[in-house]
Amino acid sequence: MTGVSFSAADHGFMARALRLAEQGLYSTTPNPRVGCLVVRDGVVVGEGWHARAGEPHAEPLALAAAGGTARGATVYVTLEPCSHHGRTPPCSEALIAAGVARVVAAMADPNPLVAGQGLAALRAAGIATECGLLETEARELNIGFVARMARGRPWLRLKAAASLDGQTALGNGVSQWITGPEARRDGHRWRARACALLTGIGTVKDDDPQLTVREVDSSRQPLRVVVDSRLETPLGARILKGGNVLVAGAVADRGRIAALEAAGAEVFVQPNAAGKVDLAGLLAELARRGVNEVHAEAGFKLNGSLLREGLVDEFLLYLAPCLIGSDARGLFNLSALTSLDDRRRLTLRDVRQVGADIRVLARPA
Repeated sequence: MTGVSFSAADHGFMARALRLAEQGLYSTTPNPRVGCLVVRDGVVVGEGWHARAGEPHAEPLALAAAGGTARGATVYVTLEPCSHHGRTPPCSEALIAAGVARVVAAMADPNPLVAGQGLAALRAAGIATECGLLETEARELNIGFVARMARGRPWLRLKAAASLDGQTALGNGVSQWITGPEARRDGHRWRARACALLTGIGTVKDDDPQLTVREVDSSRQPLRVVVDSRLETPLGARILKGGNVLVAGAVADRGRIAALEAAGAEVFVQPNAAGKVDLAGLLAELARRGVNEVHAEAGFKLNGSLLREGLVDEFLLYLAPCLIGSDARGLFNLSALTSLDDRRRLTLRDVRQVGADIRVLARPA
């Protein structure tokens, strides 16, 4: 809500609620990450955060911790309380039943099933409601969920490691390891927060990756997705081990599909007009499956295709202090430019040193 004036105490409590929400960074998918505080007379009497789908939401956990002291209290929640019956009852009803006096939400819920109805239900019950406190921070925390709800496509973060001269692999395809162990460990943290990890058949053939989260503790493994137009994924590829793999192809080769399925993969076929995988269609399918964030780790061909089609929302680049040379492979397979006016401009979001390497987080301008 515009024009709302929040106190310093309001800011402090909402910041604490956001820190609680961050505890669900790796586990809440497909649900949003939400934290909640119940505050009575300036003292926190209950707090909670949503851990995973099907388990209690942040609000009922915080209310349970507060008990009877929730009556007349102020509730700070990082996302508008839900108002619909899903796997759990509506949080707006729990807040009304608890008799809270005021609810402050960081942002409205972009889910069309809620979309203002949660706050409206609270107001109809006589509860004071305010929205918009630390909204930018709350939106960033759930940027994938917002993207999926608002546009029907997940947030796609493209990760790449390169030398300072912008090369990702030697001419023979060797790329392990350009960056140091600290950068690789940091990259696994970004993998862990994603709902799906995306790569291409070229990377599968060259590197035979597992594409799993290994360097950080996580209670789940993201869905692994291989863009493989001709369904050439080797049946002994490490990425097929353990299941939870989707191979996206462009040909309905029944023999190859059956072989891949027998090896533990699910096959999704959707070609574009050029006979390649329809990447936008693939992302729409992932959104239908509840995928909020896609973490892409691919070669320069798929990287270039994703960028050309306007599907990259964010770049996660690790730059190693070394030079590889002009015969190596670059970051993106893009057409040559004849004018600098046509260059793709980025907005830097964060630049920091990770071990010996530099990490750059940027978005299309």
